[in-house]
Amino acid sequence: MTPGGEAVEKKKVERADMVRMLAAEKKSKYPPAVRALRNRNFRMFWSGNFLSNIGSWMENVARGWLVLLLTNSAFWLGFIGFAGNIPFLFFTLFGGVYADRVDKRRLLLVTQTVMMVLAFTLAALAFFKGHDGKPLIRVWEVALIAFLNGVTMSMNAPSYQAMVPKLVEREDLTNAIALNSAQFNMSRILGPTLGGYAMAIFGVAGNFFLNGLSFLAVIFALTKIRYPELERTTSESVWTSLRAGFRYLNNDKQMRVLMCMTAVVSFLGIPFIMFIPYFAKVQLQTNASGLGWLMACSGLGAVLGAMTVAVKGVIRRRGKVLTVCGIVFFCAIIGICYSYHFALSAGLALVEGYNGILMISCFNVSMQHLSSDEMRGRMMSIYATSFLGLPPLGSLLAGELSRHADTGHVLAGMAGVAILSFVGFYAGSPALRGLD
Repeated sequence: MTPGGEAVEKKKVERADMVRMLAAEKKSKYPPAVRALRNRNFRMFWSGNFLSNIGSWMENVARGWLVLLLTNSAFWLGFIGFAGNIPFLFFTLFGGVYADRVDKRRLLLVTQTVMMVLAFTLAALAFFKGHDGKPLIRVWEVALIAFLNGVTMSMNAPSYQAMVPKLVEREDLTNAIALNSAQFNMSRILGPTLGGYAMAIFGVAGNFFLNGLSFLAVIFALTKIRYPELERTTSESVWTSLRAGFRYLNNDKQMRVLMCMTAVVSFLGIPFIMFIPYFAKVQLQTNASGLGWLMACSGLGAVLGAMTVAVKGVIRRRGKVLTVCGIVFFCAIIGICYSYHFALSAGLALVEGYNGILMISCFNVSMQHLSSDEMRGRMMSIYATSFLGLPPLGSLLAGELSRHADTGHVLAGMAGVAILSFVGFYAGSPALRGLD
């Protein structure tokens, strides 16, 4: 090598060393609790979704309040929950197949844009009022928009879940999942709180409009994200891909029992969230602001739970952790069902949120780590189908039973059955007890 060539090669080595030093210095700026944010793509994805989720929770609070204004019925609360979530049961699996076949970023751009349009449509319909001061919108129109939003979200969810591992280094995956849970649940604090005050100032239509604007944040982030996509060479049909996903799940005992436990939580526990407006208005006799604070307490507990996972980094003995947290989660629900004191209900909501997110984090982290890259979209679609598709059936069941029995008794009974199921799963499944 000539002296000139040696000099050029030396400069290249020095430049490479400088790049590594700058990268190391950049990574050192992020403490361990938030180390996944050192990845630029994930940082943008996280920020955009955080702002969008705040808007979504503002809409959720306003929608529940709007339904009560129109009907004053626990049944209709349950039915709206059913309409908004039943699409997850039928469409999420197909969303997972497409997540393994197409560019996830582009699919998310389409679904987020559709949800933005639906939010603006709901705002327009809820804006006009009659002589009695109530919105002219009818409850079936609320249900229809909730259904269409659910269809879009069911196609969005698998790509959202499967995209996260593409945005971070593998050692940051657990932290990234925890931070995603943290931002979602921080939005549960800010969204309902801001939503309660926004309803007082702008009315329910204002909340729906602000939610529509919030989608611009995640759409902007998605346009800036770049990541390597796996080359898609499969020529198999959609149904063949679905069958392959279920075979893959059935052959893994740990993923199979996790999916069964997720189904129990979704069918018997998650529907409780749809009835929080009922407990706030009827049982605790509070106003929209009180509802916001009650949901914010649940969100605060969830944030604390997510940050516990983020700081800890690795969750050991996940089978035992998710079982215990699940039992405490359901016990807190039973407590809220029989509480007539706002402070007690708020404290129990904090406990419910904390243990619920620890349990869900264990589910999510385990599914992400146990599934291969080629099957992750389908595994997360089956998980999302169970986690998001069964609550509407549970909401419909709870709403119908509430027409014949006290709503608190109904939801407490469902939580009691779930506790017995969790005990049975842990006692009868060596695969669950061995999950570390």
